Amino acid sequence: KVRSFEKTPSDDSQPINKDQAEEVSSSNKEIMLHKDETVPQGEKMDLTGNRQALEKDVSDMKTQDNKAHQNNLKQLCRICGVLFKSDCYKRTHPVHGPVDDETLWLLRKKEKKATSWPDLISKVFRIDVRGDVDTIHPTRFCHNCWSIIHRKFSNTPCEVYFPRNSTMEWQPHSPNCDVCHITSRGVKRKSQPLSVQHSKRVKSIAERARIKRGVKSQTQINNKNLMKEIVNCKNIHLSTKLLAVDYPVDFIKSISCQICEHILADPVETTCRHLFCRTCILKCIKVMGSYCPSCWYPCFPTDLVTPVKSFLSILDNLGIRCTVKECDEEILHGKYGQHLSSHKEIKDRELYSHINRGGRPRQHLLSLTRRAQKHRLRELKRQVKAFAEKEEGGDIKAVCMTLFLLALRAKNEHRQADELEAIMQGKGSGLHPAVCLAIRVNTFLSCSQYHKMYRTVKAVTGRQIFQPLHALRTAEKALLPGYHPFEWKPPLKNVSTNTEVGIIDGLSGLPLSIDDYPVDTIAKRFRYDAALVCALKDMEEEILEGMKAKNLDDYLNGPFTVVVKESCDGMGDVSEKHGSGPAVPEKAVRFSFTVMNIAIACGNESKRIFEEVKPNSELCCKPLCLMLADESDHETLTAILSPLIAEREAIKNSDLLLEMGGILRTFRFIFRGTGYDEKLVREVEGLEASGSTYICTLCDATRLEASQNLVFHSITRSHAENLERYEIWRSNPYHESVDELRDRVKGVSAKPFIETVPSIDALHCDIGNAAEFYRIFQMEIGEVYKNPDVSKEERKRWQLTLDKHLRKKMNLKPMMRMSGNFARKLMSKETVEAVCELIKCEERHEALKELMDLYLKMKPVWRSSCPAKECPELLCQYSYNSQRFAELLCTKFKYRYEGKITNYFHKTLAHVPEIIERDGSIGAWASEGNESGNKLFRRFRKMNARQSKCYEMEDVL
Repeated sequence: KVRSFEKTPSDDSQPINKDQAEEVSSSNKEIMLHKDETVPQGEKMDLTGNRQALEKDVSDMKTQDNKAHQNNLKQLCRICGVLFKSDCYKRTHPVHGPVDDETLWLLRKKEKKATSWPDLISKVFRIDVRGDVDTIHPTRFCHNCWSIIHRKFSNTPCEVYFPRNSTMEWQPHSPNCDVCHITSRGVKRKSQPLSVQHSKRVKSIAERARIKRGVKSQTQINNKNLMKEIVNCKNIHLSTKLLAVDYPVDFIKSISCQICEHILADPVETTCRHLFCRTCILKCIKVMGSYCPSCWYPCFPTDLVTPVKSFLSILDNLGIRCTVKECDEEILHGKYGQHLSSHKEIKDRELYSHINRGGRPRQHLLSLTRRAQKHRLRELKRQVKAFAEKEEGGDIKAVCMTLFLLALRAKNEHRQADELEAIMQGKGSGLHPAVCLAIRVNTFLSCSQYHKMYRTVKAVTGRQIFQPLHALRTAEKALLPGYHPFEWKPPLKNVSTNTEVGIIDGLSGLPLSIDDYPVDTIAKRFRYDAALVCALKDMEEEILEGMKAKNLDDYLNGPFTVVVKESCDGMGDVSEKHGSGPAVPEKAVRFSFTVMNIAIACGNESKRIFEEVKPNSELCCKPLCLMLADESDHETLTAILSPLIAEREAIKNSDLLLEMGGILRTFRFIFRGTGYDEKLVREVEGLEASGSTYICTLCDATRLEASQNLVFHSITRSHAENLERYEIWRSNPYHESVDELRDRVKGVSAKPFIETVPSIDALHCDIGNAAEFYRIFQMEIGEVYKNPDVSKEERKRWQLTLDKHLRKKMNLKPMMRMSGNFARKLMSKETVEAVCELIKCEERHEALKELMDLYLKMKPVWRSSCPAKECPELLCQYSYNSQRFAELLCTKFKYRYEGKITNYFHKTLAHVPEIIERDGSIGAWASEGNESGNKLFRRFRKMNARQSKCYEMEDVL
């Protein structure tokens, strides 16, 4: 049986199973016992030779058994332990070494630093494969585990099963080896305990390994000498004998290369923490294979990293004696290259001196004129040109820059070399103009301030890191409307087909239409269609990714339906700037739009491919028109906004053709004017002011009707109905009196010129309700429920008491006008608790607390962007809470709400559920983004814009 094992080749044979191994060992014992019993005493000496031959056969069998075990390991996955199928071996991957091209592309896309398989396996499976031994551990892993790594970094759900809580535990080969029985029994996992016999065997192996490590064999010494011959760096690197100080032996070992034993030059560190010169280890890896020369751990050029800075600083500060004769200087190791180059320059001058006997001394190349430099280098230039034409296709520049790069690297001037390499790759050392523009805008630098910084940095560093202003203006054009070509089908009515239209004057064309009204304003705007195109091109990536997420083909051309939220708001107290120009009001108006969602028609259904996550952010609120005007000035407002509204009406009846992702796609637009406060809604819809008898902009209720029926109202008003009512108001077809006519048109007194959606602005609703609670707090302090007839002085005293107490308890500073932040802090349970300290009656405490509690339950419903997801329970309870709130107003707070109610309390109690049922949200369609944009307007006008009034609006826009 032993001889039969010898005959079978180990590489091609099947692995030896457990029964065969036991059978061989038992048969050997039987042969030896049988021979001892049967052979006579005289012939026993002749059998010793046979016994030695038998023992040799057994050792050969063990060697073959180990080889078979190694072959078995090659068929198993290192990570999950599965057996490779014969046809799937090509789809396996090495455990050690750099990653494949597909994985490298994925890592670069995700901006991950790892480039080798050991790092990725450690991150994904928490398995450290750096200490693997090929006699114990498999050297490859399966495509299943490779897929898990890919899904981990591509953030896609993993459908491949992998037992995460039980990693593989690989053991050395033994008679009871599980690896050799994988076809029948599988491999033990970490969760299974090891046998006592197996643990003893592991200990004995460890002891033998320690003994081997203690003795340095002659083979290792020969390897050391061989590696020194390979690197051959004694003329390049510095010997440790040149150290100026007699350092301890261990310290010298730590700063010297493990291969050449010279002082480390351009040191690199391997994954096993050994240090080498960069050139030495790269040469050794090239000749001797991808292993660490010190410990033979797998090592690849991609695994080499620079040591920590503290070690490099120690290395650079070592004192070195100069190797040049007649030079006794001690130089720092980091500056040795510069010192040696000074010797070289002196030597070069001495070499040239004998050529110019009798003439003037030969000048250095850099000190010559350009013509003299050309003359001196003409021969070299000819040679470089010939080489470039022969080898590099005539690219002389690339050859010269590469030579310069190699010269810098040879002198260890890596920083300068890196900068040169960046220039060669087209990156340059300077910042991109778009990045400089972002820096200028985000740091609120004016043009002159940026130009001053640009000149200073250029003068100090000698490099153009920041780009000049003209480059920023060029980059800005690509980010503003009027840059991208587009087309409308049919063409827009009364709108030019020219697409290269940037910022235009908001007053253009006014003198022809309005001669009698003096317009004291400055206005700048974009054309509506160009601004929409610019917004869509900014969202190109999100749109294409949304199509992928919905499993739609990239080549679908639409039609895409784009829903746009329009916002307009006035901002008072805009400080006057110095500079020439007309005297304009210190108030401004900002008109903006936000792309809320985009859907594509797929057959009979519509799939939403984009939805704005933060609809109230100033980042997605695109300004369309800025004007220095008063929002109450109806004539100025209509004169400037009318062209915008005309463009919008034309856009509604046409399709946009825009190239996106290399394909011409069709877009249609739906406009929803919801970002208006009540004052502006009444202004643009032609309604009477907010003090009117007709309290609501959504229904026809009067203030008395709303106070008697607080909850049950429905939305009846619309833009079309307001236009009809205005015509009745204008023509009076039924010849009615003023009061009868006013009752017929329900408060419409001017021509509506902007179409708005009947809705509630969440931000101003919150502010209005907070202002009303502020008045309730004052009245409760003054006990108005007992004595309603109170003088103005008394009311003023209550307000001062409340302000003082809120400042002390809640850190709320009194304000002339209620702001959003003040409203948010005021409407809380803590505030009610603080106010109750000023109220004596316990019954009023309970009423006030219940009123605030109900309001805080209702508020999230109209403030949240999606109440059905964010607060579904409060949405269901809203009707009950609103009725209870109305009941409290009619009973406990009757002194305030008998026969009257505030506009926002009416809208909050009567119309919120109906609007949410229609639109899905109130908070998402609010004007908060436009209000945030107002802050930016003030900041940019103060810091960034030019001083002249003619240009400041353009700069801010």
